This record gives sequence, structure tokens and C-alpha cells, in this order.
Amino acid sequence: MSTENKPWAGRFTEATDAFVEAFTASVGFDQRLAPFDIQGSIAHATMLERIGILSDKESKAIIQGLEGILADIEEGEFFWAVELEDVHMNIEARLTDRIGEAGKKLHTGRSRNDQVATDVRLWLRAEIDAISAELVRLQSALVDLAERKADAIMPGFTHLQVAQPVTFGHHMLAWFEMLNRDRERLADCRKRVNVMPLGSAALAGTSYPLDRALTAELLGFSRPSANSLDAVSDRDFAIEFTAAASLIMMHLSRFSEELILWTSAQFGFVDLPDKFCTGSSIMPQKKNPDVPELVRGKTGRVYGHLFALLTLMKSQPLAYNKDNQEDKEPLFDTVDTLKHCLRAFADMIPHLQPNCPAMEAAAKKGYATATDLADYLVRKGVAFRDAHEIVGKAVRLGIDSRRDLSELALLELQQFSPSIDADVFEVLTLQGSVASRDLIGGTAPKRVREAARAARLELEKAIL
Repeated sequence: MSTENKPWAGRFTEATDAFVEAFTASVGFDQRLAPFDIQGSIAHATMLERIGILSDKESKAIIQGLEGILADIEEGEFFWAVELEDVHMNIEARLTDRIGEAGKKLHTGRSRNDQVATDVRLWLRAEIDAISAELVRLQSALVDLAERKADAIMPGFTHLQVAQPVTFGHHMLAWFEMLNRDRERLADCRKRVNVMPLGSAALAGTSYPLDRALTAELLGFSRPSANSLDAVSDRDFAIEFTAAASLIMMHLSRFSEELILWTSAQFGFVDLPDKFCTGSSIMPQKKNPDVPELVRGKTGRVYGHLFALLTLMKSQPLAYNKDNQEDKEPLFDTVDTLKHCLRAFADMIPHLQPNCPAMEAAAKKGYATATDLADYLVRKGVAFRDAHEIVGKAVRLGIDSRRDLSELALLELQQFSPSIDADVFEVLTLQGSVASRDLIGGTAPKRVREAARAARLELEKAIL
């Protein structure tokens, strides 16, 4: 194929090999950057006119031409040419076709190196905002559940063994806190994404007197980048985002694992709405929790993208290298996967149906109030280690006789310690146990409602 339509054609004497042309092109996947490429180009043209490199007429023609191209893209009427390699050259070539010589002046003072780095940052900034909104939506659903089920008792687990009774609302707010840290990490990551590379040109900056501060202001960046070599060559902002995304997916995967367990016949703690499940092609009774299972599976996919990006950057000398073209597909897929998983959860959780009787019955198994009995003895003056041994013997009796601690007679309990009185049964009930955890961060229903109100206020600030 002829080199005449290549922006770098002057140096070459023969056409690019057809396979190499397809192999090196990125337009098949970087088209999604088009709106942000056009946004950056409009700001660049505006700045070039302000500093006198473009005339008012040229600037207006370029901006109108770019706006027309954006409309064509949105309407599906734009033809993407592989021979033009990427989204940037496709748009620039179409602009020149539309408005003539003025289109060729748009690239003054910039390179595809700083252009693509700017486009990706603009795109990722918008995606972080969209992801944060989905996190808020999911967190709101968790707070709603926590408030509605602040009194519902369920077993708390360690080692997947019954440990102590907690409330379902308290459990939901644990997920809220994890997601809250995830949202904070994204907000912090966004600060480093929101730095403008444009004006760094290929690697050394440019001899044109660009007003980079103006361009940054027009594009909503916090500031221009401080070093041109760094600005065009590093993708640590993409790696940082993918690391934050991996943490979110890790939390969603843990949540998925619980939902998968809880919806099983062996637990029966919750029911998922039919529209988020599928059946079996051979077993008519099945209702499979496919959404949580897929989210759990997609977590590994995002982890893979993180390691792919880390490996991509680990051996690159300064400045830009073609390797960096490989940053986009892992980053794009990470964003898509994370958004879809968050949307699925945010849609599903409001319809989650807790089975309160089943959860409370499960909490009565496994001697969940054993610690409460030990604490009771400590309040009676027994050393904790002695109390621990006393309760262990009482649990052994319960196991041998297949009774809960609350079902043992007072005389039976008193054989292990004379400090046990009739008031012991107040702490051996599940309700008494959770109510006694009445401190900040505790599972007492009163504290759960307080925490839910505080969480809701925090989300309202996030939305504002």
C-alpha cells in the first residue's frame, strides 16, 4: 500500500507490508477514545488561536470540523481506516478532507505521544467518575438493607465456623466499609490521572510557545505535567487504576462467595431474585447464582490485566515505545468488566431477600454465645483464662447432650463455676448477645442504625 496517506511518509521509500500494517494498527480498539481525542483537539486548537499560531478563521474551521466528525462517529457514519493506524490519524485525516489546509495545522506543537496520553487520561477520568457512581449506588443498597435488617440475627463466622452472633445489618455495613475504601482509593487515583501531558510533544516538549496552563484549564485538568519525558512514557496511572479495580473486584468476589454459600440449600440465608439466576438444562429444581459466580470468575480476569500492565512497563527505557500501544486493551477491559460487575451487584442487592428465621436458627448452632458466657464470668470476678476453660467444659456438655448453652439447666452450669447465677440466661440468648455489643463499630441493633445513618450522610456528600 502507498505511503502517501501516512503522516510520516516523507522518510520512507516503500509501502508498509500489509500484515505489518494490520499488526501495528490500534484503530480496531482505540476508537472509543474518539470523543476525548476530539475534546483534546478542540482545546489545543483554541489555545493555538490564543497564542497566534492559528487565525480565528482557521480555529473556527477546525472546531466546527471536529464537531461534525464527532456527530458522524456518534451516528455510526464514520469509516475507520486501518491504514491510518489509530483513532488520532483517522480523525485528523477526515478533518483535512473536510476543511482543507487548516486541518493540517492542528497537529502543530503536539505529537501522537502526548496526544494519546492525554486522550487516555481524559477517558479514564470520566470512567472513574462513572465507576464511583456505581459504587455509591451499591453502597446505598447495602445501607437500605442494613437499616431494614438491623435486628435480624445471623451467625458470624471465623474459619467458616460459627463464632458469635451478629446482625444481618452489621454484616451488610461491613461490605459498605470495604467499598467505601475502594471509592476513596479511586478518588485518590483520579488526582494523579487528572494531570495533562499535552504539550510534552514527542518527548522533549516543543519550541512553540504553547500555553499549557490554558489547555489544562480548558480540559479540566488540575495542572500540566511537570516533565515531558515522564508525561509521554509512563502508564503508572493506568496501573494504579487497575490495582484499585483489582481491590474492588476482590471485595466483590468475597461478597459473591458469601452469596453463593448463603443461597445454597445448606445455608438458605438469602434468596436472589429469579432475574439474576439461571436454571439447569437437566435438573429442573436448580436455581443457580450465576451473577455472583461470574463476578467471582471475572476477578481473575482483572488481576491478569494488572499483571499484564506491570509487565508491559517493567523494561521500557525512556521515553515512548510502541509497547505502550498494548496498554489500552487491558485497561479498556478492566473498566468494562468492573463497571458491569458493579452494575450487576447494584441492581441485584436491593432485591436480596434475607431468610431471617433460617439465619437465626443457624446462629443457635455452634454455641455462638460461648464468648458471652466467658465475659459474664469475667464480670463476676473470674480471670478470663479460667473463664475460657469453664465455658469450654460447658460447651463439651452441650455437645455430648446435643443442647445449646441456653438449654442447659442452671445446676448443670453451676457445676463448672459457683459464680454462675440465674441471670446467666440473659447473656445466653442471641438477642442479649448482640445487644451487649453496644459500642462504636459493634453489632448491637442500636449501633447498626447509627452507623447506617452516618453512612447515608456520607453517601449524600459523595453524590453532591
